[in-house]
Amino acid sequence: MFIEGELYSRTTDIHAHFGGQKQGGISTPSKHPFIFIFTGKAGQQHGYADGWKEEGVFLYTGEGQIGDMAFIRGNAAIRDHDSNGKELLLFEALGKSKPVRFLGRFACQSWDIFRGPDTEGKIRDCIQFHLVKLGTDSGPLPNETKYEIEPPADTPLAILRMRALEASKPAQSKRWSNARQAYRQRSKAVRDYVLARADGKCELTGEPAPFKTASGAPYLEVHHIRRLSDDGPDDPRYVAAVDPTIHRRIHFGEDGKQLNDCLAFRLGEIEAR
Repeated sequence: MFIEGELYSRTTDIHAHFGGQKQGGISTPSKHPFIFIFTGKAGQQHGYADGWKEEGVFLYTGEGQIGDMAFIRGNAAIRDHDSNGKELLLFEALGKSKPVRFLGRFACQSWDIFRGPDTEGKIRDCIQFHLVKLGTDSGPLPNETKYEIEPPADTPLAILRMRALEASKPAQSKRWSNARQAYRQRSKAVRDYVLARADGKCELTGEPAPFKTASGAPYLEVHHIRRLSDDGPDDPRYVAAVDPTIHRRIHFGEDGKQLNDCLAFRLGEIEAR
């Protein structure tokens, strides 16, 4: 939908199509799987301290101009976006009556509380989210072991499911510096469970995986039914393991939406069990 680095009108390109709150830094349209968040210099007057800390990590201050910030409305939406099946889209506001620049798709890895001034100059608790940019990783990070896509063969499914559900919930952390690595670990926990749950069969068709990997594991691909892409952690209720041909068909086929809707129904049945 949006091209990274391109400029858009918040009114005509975003809210006219998707709805959501037209004012403020966090917009949560109810009928679409997106949360639009906006950063800019104007927020500094309210004590906001947004900005890049390193490649792929953006610190974003929650909403609330007076008094302590709390996990309500937009702040809760950002924290719980994975468990609610929502995707974070970050834009940079260039000024009043000016367009916004699309910075990319992000996942909330963790959050913390810092002390800062509100609009009235009073010191209060501020929420700061540690956002990891999706699609920026290519290979292991420094001091990280090889990223395996195959789940441990000897771990019970119930344990893998518990880990996956916990992984979908961002936790408080004072360390934003390891956000990318922690985010990768969360993503792996979800992937491990989904592949183990599939037990070598496509979760849409029920057919066996088309081939095995070099290590002998059935090859299936992970698909996010509520996202336009398939990277990043997510709630396992919205993630499926599917045949690679089916996966491409969902994304690019003329019947892709119908297949995705059918898969969503199947996942509801599978997770209910």
